[in-house]
Amino acid sequence: MMHIPSKFDEFPVDHIKLQIKDPDLDIAKAKDLAKVKARQLNKDAMLLSWYCRKTGEFSPKFECGHTHKPPWVIFAEARGGNLTIDINDGEYVFIYLKL
Repeated sequence: MMHIPSKFDEFPVDHIKLQIKDPDLDIAKAKDLAKVKARQLNKDAMLLSWYCRKTGEFSPKFECGHTHKPPWVIFAEARGGNLTIDINDGEYVFIYLKL
């Protein structure tokens, strides 16, 4: 499983960090929380990609050759991703496009 460090210079433009103290936090809850925060910042924000450190899962499943960035980050950047919601220091990461 790949660990994705949570550094401001590795993600698209606006980087919002959230700390959620919920032992039952899972990808579905994290996705809902990220959506609420993204929509507070931009009512038309559109989710482009996400990553779950616990399982190593990410979406979309996209191959982009060999690079130092994970494919889900490259996918979002190529589509204009400009808002990253980082929950619990990289436990869950969501990249949005603010329209």
